[in-house]
Amino acid sequence: MTGFSSSAQAMSLVAFTVVATITLLLCVMTGPDRDDLDEFYTGYGSLSPMRNGLAIAGDYISAATVLGTGGVIAFFGYDGVVLALSTALSLMLLMFLLAEPLRNAGRFTMGDALARRMPGRAVRITACAATLAALLPLMLVQLAGTGDLLAFILGFSSEGLKTGCIIGLGALMISYAAIGGMKGTALIQILKIVMLLGSGAVIAVLILNKFDWNLGGLFNQAARSSGAGSSFLSSGLQFAGGPNPRLDMISSELTVVLGGACLPHITMRMYTAGSARQIRHSMSWAVPAVALFVLIITVVGFGATALIGREAIAAEDPQGNTAYLLGARAAFGADVSTAETLLFTTVTAAIFLTVLASVAGMILACANSLAHDVFAHGKKQLSPRREMTLARASAAAVGIPAILLATLVQHHSLQPLVTLSFCLGASAIAPALVYSLFWRRYTRAGLMCTLIGGSVSTLVLMTGTNLVSGSPISAFPGHDFTWFPFTTTGIVSIPLGFLFGWLGTVASGRGAAEEQRKQYEAVEGWILAGAVRRGD
Repeated sequence: MTGFSSSAQAMSLVAFTVVATITLLLCVMTGPDRDDLDEFYTGYGSLSPMRNGLAIAGDYISAATVLGTGGVIAFFGYDGVVLALSTALSLMLLMFLLAEPLRNAGRFTMGDALARRMPGRAVRITACAATLAALLPLMLVQLAGTGDLLAFILGFSSEGLKTGCIIGLGALMISYAAIGGMKGTALIQILKIVMLLGSGAVIAVLILNKFDWNLGGLFNQAARSSGAGSSFLSSGLQFAGGPNPRLDMISSELTVVLGGACLPHITMRMYTAGSARQIRHSMSWAVPAVALFVLIITVVGFGATALIGREAIAAEDPQGNTAYLLGARAAFGADVSTAETLLFTTVTAAIFLTVLASVAGMILACANSLAHDVFAHGKKQLSPRREMTLARASAAAVGIPAILLATLVQHHSLQPLVTLSFCLGASAIAPALVYSLFWRRYTRAGLMCTLIGGSVSTLVLMTGTNLVSGSPISAFPGHDFTWFPFTTTGIVSIPLGFLFGWLGTVASGRGAAEEQRKQYEAVEGWILAGAVRRGD
């Protein structure tokens, strides 16, 4: 039993229908009305810094973040708060280190940024492969979780209905990307982040009010209800069963900080700003929005444990993905008024919209890369009309296999897929971007070694983690072939990604490195400062 009244379930169903209809209409109304690549890929950079910043925050806060991080906070307390803070730190890293150079170097995709100084189809194809590899697992998690989420809220248990939800909502997400382009998905992200922060802030206020605005009382009650006692409020609880809990935690946080900032659907938003100044202003809106979300989810996660207990949360979902919704429901108490039912409906609609917007943004990033980096830069030059048609077809080419795979993995633990996406972002994409934007002697061979070596090392190491086998919440709980001592691969695969890039550059020889240095210096002023040299 979810504990949600029939009226709340009925109102949630109506809200879901209204949200889906309105957002689809927004995509139709704001989508490109002619064959203009800049309009489809970047929306002409027409969003104001505030709206673009909210769209960045919306893309950054995925459904996996809302539900997964909320569960970690409810189950492991302090460790979950550190994880949530790492997400905010990741966006700050993007803001201060990568945002402006990325915006200057790229045009539509990550492949553009990498090819700015290393032109070539091989670079673009590898960048597209890295984009697909990093985002597909995250798409599967959110699509596969859609059926369980709606079943939990609406109170049904039919496996056929869950699969139907995945297929129907997946088709809707493909439509968002194909019809709305960058501007349409940006408006959905803005609507999502406003609803998520607004409803979440009210829930957090209600929870704090229950504890007389005493954070210490909230935390102490959560510790008592967690079953872990004082360990709930200290570090190491999440990885207590491993051989090296401290290093395991460092590996996890490092992966989130580097991986979250460099996932392609986030970096894609850098190209929607009209200037470097605009991207700075956009990020100054995005970071506070994410920081506010961290505060909200911390209060709601602790509130869920304090008010209903860890066992009740685990009974609904062993991974804790329903903790955020349970905490919101518990904030109202036993007797729920009509106004409170409406508020809870807003919370569920915000979560529903978060799933839709997150996957739509990822599909758009993959489709843009496939159309622009692979097809448009082939042997035959494509017209803008042809490229836009391919971009829209690519949304279906990415989305349909994702839907089919999501129906297959929905009965398995999804945590390995979330971890895999962040590990690939941190181990392959982050080193490639840092080297490409800042290292003068970085060569094409070094770039290929970074992307391929970082990805392969992550995939190999991931097979040996306890997320794949050897634990009750692993993908294959009935088997045990763990050989890697950490839950995430970051502590090993991130250094390997940088090492492969350095080795590939050194192996290229001094001649290639010197040639690349000259090529980089020709565009260095533009990449780092948006400046054009005299005589250009």
